[in-house]
Amino acid sequence: MKYPKSLTELIECFKNLPGIGEKNAERLSYAVLKFNEDDAIKFSEAIKNVKKNIKKCSICNNLTEDSDICDICNDDNRDLSTICVVENTKDLILFEKSNAFKGKYHVLEGLISPLEGINPEDIKINQLIQRIKKENIKEVILALNMSMEGETTSLYITKLLEGTDVSVSKIAAGIPVGADMEYLDSLTIQRALEGRNKVS
Repeated sequence: MKYPKSLTELIECFKNLPGIGEKNAERLSYAVLKFNEDDAIKFSEAIKNVKKNIKKCSICNNLTEDSDICDICNDDNRDLSTICVVENTKDLILFEKSNAFKGKYHVLEGLISPLEGINPEDIKINQLIQRIKKENIKEVILALNMSMEGETTSLYITKLLEGTDVSVSKIAAGIPVGADMEYLDSLTIQRALEGRNKVS
């Protein structure tokens, strides 16, 4: 027996999410079926609102809703001379939850990966370099995954900043090689920031 058309469409929608296969998509769809009408409306409204209201910060590429500039970039109490470079907004949120970093961020929105056709110009590296010059940044902390792509991106940024007055450091202590940032706990992140190594 085939699923009814509406349920099939919902299953297919869930399958578009990362890490969701056929079985999980079916399980999630059945969970939605159990929603009462108010919960179903709230769920669909939340999805619509995310697509309609969430945008990228015009300075650092963080997520923002009420303004073109995110709360972090708007906060004058932060260390304005230090930028922590992360791959995506999930990593930024992770660092914020750790309370270990009080400077500014820059979200690259990807990592250099020639095998996947992702080159330096495809991510926000040029924007980072422009910010460093414009905002008189003294230190750049590279907080990228310890993967081939992360190391390649870190090396590329370090090379671009050679011969400048900008200190470049890289988080190290407590971060296992190959670890994905989103699975790290707050204490590990705090120790990684405290034990960062200068690379230029």
